[in-house]
Amino acid sequence: MVDKERQIIHMDQDAFFVSVELRKNPDLIGKPVIVGGSSDRGVVTSCSYEARKFGVHAAMPGRMAKQLCPQAIFVRGNMDDYSKASHEITEIIAGRVPLFEKASIDEHFIDMTGMDRFFGCMKFASELRQTILKEMGLPISFGLSVNKTVSKIVTNECKPNGEREIPFPEVRPFLNPLAVHKIPGIGDATYKKLSEMGVRKIQTLAEIPQDLMFKILGQHGLGLSLKANGIDLSPVVPYRERKSIGTQTTFESDSMDISKMKAILTGMVTNLTFDLRSQQKLTSCITVTIRYSNFETVTQQARIPYTALDSFLIDKAHDLFKKLYTKRMLLRLIGVKLSHLVSGFEQIGLYHTSEEEYDLYQAMDKVRNHYGVESVVKACIVKPPQKDENDKVIKYNPRKKKGKIKIEEENEEDKTRKKSRIRTFINSDLGTATKLDG
Repeated sequence: MVDKERQIIHMDQDAFFVSVELRKNPDLIGKPVIVGGSSDRGVVTSCSYEARKFGVHAAMPGRMAKQLCPQAIFVRGNMDDYSKASHEITEIIAGRVPLFEKASIDEHFIDMTGMDRFFGCMKFASELRQTILKEMGLPISFGLSVNKTVSKIVTNECKPNGEREIPFPEVRPFLNPLAVHKIPGIGDATYKKLSEMGVRKIQTLAEIPQDLMFKILGQHGLGLSLKANGIDLSPVVPYRERKSIGTQTTFESDSMDISKMKAILTGMVTNLTFDLRSQQKLTSCITVTIRYSNFETVTQQARIPYTALDSFLIDKAHDLFKKLYTKRMLLRLIGVKLSHLVSGFEQIGLYHTSEEEYDLYQAMDKVRNHYGVESVVKACIVKPPQKDENDKVIKYNPRKKKGKIKIEEENEEDKTRKKSRIRTFINSDLGTATKLDG
């Protein structure tokens, strides 16, 4: 059932990272500016509209961008500045609207359904946009329509620095002539599939029977069919700053081994950042919790630039632990939580890490996805290999045959672990771990 009365605003910053850089350095205004690395392995994070005229776009290799636009000015970027601007924009919106969803670092959905009885939603959205322009000095565009999909498409069509309303009767006439890739959720593979079918306009996609779309693209095809017809029932999810993921460990025996605590923190953060990258999320707040043997529990948190990188978050976790652990007393629990999550990707070689280190993260993620989370771990959380009576390392031989009785005693978990080509020696004395999701 289509709700014709919904009033959904989609607000999106124009070339957000570039706009922040232009605010810092007005001399760059009107020039082709690219935020990202220009090296062979660098990636374009954001680019000005002057650079886009040459075919440059986000996620493009820096080397290719340089070839397309030799006169482009490359700026390294500063995630601290982008995170700060994002938080300030969110605070402006939060103080003026009844319900909003922070979809990413630079875009928000606002549900104004029913509020048109008190004032025009288009007028309100326009005034809110002008407030952001005035207080932040950053360009922003918005689209107003009956659902999230249509309003997002409207925003993209009226960029840069534009605003537009598409009421329900105009939704189909607005969508029909647009290219099918304008629909959110259509990636390169889906677009290629649709192009092979001769589907290049949204109108053509809307006219394909839903059972055929399901046969071709499954459930995803049904969703695209609805979107092509201007239907999207997904709600605006209230923005919660406390949205988080975390983990904590209670030790089998209380300890005050600082090296061990840091190793455990490192392992926790590594697993959490892997989860973040798998879910395409970034965090801007890290919290460390410890519990002393007398059950006194203390926490410490820090706001940080949006990130999902191991090394930066591990250092922060260690810093917070150092501030927390002020008593010479045994610990019984330690935990880490990453909160204030938003959707997004960390770009290669820009902020807290080198290109080589980020390549390492990508390689480790691929191995983990294929062989399991514990297939690759930090050396500091690895248990030393077993040694014989002569203090020599007992080499692991996967081809060594086991006795028949031993084989029969193996459980399913052991069999699954054997499938990994990489043997790990995770410490077994870390206690019980609990995964927390907020």
